[in-house]
Amino acid sequence: MRNRIIATALAVAVLSVPSLFAKGDETYVTQEINAPDRCLPTFYEALKARMTFSLGWKDGADPAAWKKAGLEKARELIIQNEDDTPFDMVVIDREKRDGYTAQKVVFNISKESRVLAYLLVPNGKKNQKFPAALMLHDHGSNFRIGKEKMVRPFGKTDQDKERLKLAQDWAKTYFSEQFPGDVLAKRGYVVLSFDAFGWSDRSVKGFSTNSQQSLASNLFNMGTSFAGIIAQEDCRAAKFLASLPEVDPAKVACVGFSMGGFRAWQLAAISDDISVGISVCWIGTMKDHIVADDGQLKGNSAFSMLHPTIAKYLDYPDVAGLAAPKAMYFISGDRDAVNPVEGTNNAYAKMRKIWQANGADDKLVTTMNAGLTHSFPEEQQKLAFDWLDTVFK
Repeated sequence: MRNRIIATALAVAVLSVPSLFAKGDETYVTQEINAPDRCLPTFYEALKARMTFSLGWKDGADPAAWKKAGLEKARELIIQNEDDTPFDMVVIDREKRDGYTAQKVVFNISKESRVLAYLLVPNGKKNQKFPAALMLHDHGSNFRIGKEKMVRPFGKTDQDKERLKLAQDWAKTYFSEQFPGDVLAKRGYVVLSFDAFGWSDRSVKGFSTNSQQSLASNLFNMGTSFAGIIAQEDCRAAKFLASLPEVDPAKVACVGFSMGGFRAWQLAAISDDISVGISVCWIGTMKDHIVADDGQLKGNSAFSMLHPTIAKYLDYPDVAGLAAPKAMYFISGDRDAVNPVEGTNNAYAKMRKIWQANGADDKLVTTMNAGLTHSFPEEQQKLAFDWLDTVFK
């Protein structure tokens, strides 16, 4: 019994912060956690040094062989289960807008989930095929709206009106009072915007960042991940959009802001249905995001982008680089509090090498905009969408 008490006391001492360890006549005090709200170990720099990204891009690599190995590993770790469930789309509401029709549709995003989405179809001739854009919304710690952040919601029901007000406030804060999806529809694109798992119609009252972390923990226990479900559903949404009779399947883009920017380059890499990507305000290297005050260390939006064990093999720009030689447009700002500028530039440098090795350096656009905060204002929308028009035409 006495030995058990001593063993228990020692265990408590080892786990406490700070901890006391006796060695001879000396006493050592160790502080194992350097910030309680980040929970970084004091030896985190040593852990970062271990991150070698065994399948990451190396100068001189054969681009085709590198992509084959990297894409196989990325899909293995990001997409947990293949899903070929019929989409079975049904239109439940329509309204005419300026140059296009907005539809509320429902379809099977997976075997388990049937989702409500907004589908915008330009006015045109019978049997006309349009280019298309899949809109990928941000995290924002706001789960009350999702698809409504990128496409103007309907305003008929009380719930619609409430979401319309929230969405208009969101657009005013981040998008110069515009809805990027509606802007593209006016330009002649079929547009799809749906809720990521946990947002808007796929959320519940009171769902919060703490709820999100509990959800993510339980999903880990069930052999999947929050980020994995989001990524797989993005692939399914891309395939659904490409399958629509109004869409030219060779001209399907994805456009994402913030967390949606992460989703955009990830989706362009792992989905054969996406031919072009626009990523706004989310790119960097993993190591450069492991710094004080970074959102990836707060557990806030991290779980929506956290694929277990992928850091052993591929860095963020490596995954983005798997999209090469597809055309990609990246927008960043030097006043973006979410993405460290040095990390963004480091990611850009590696990505340029990958596109150059593929003989496609003219298809990669990387921008660092002076004075741009974490936003996608009207000026940047015009530049990006003009570029998209050029790529598809």
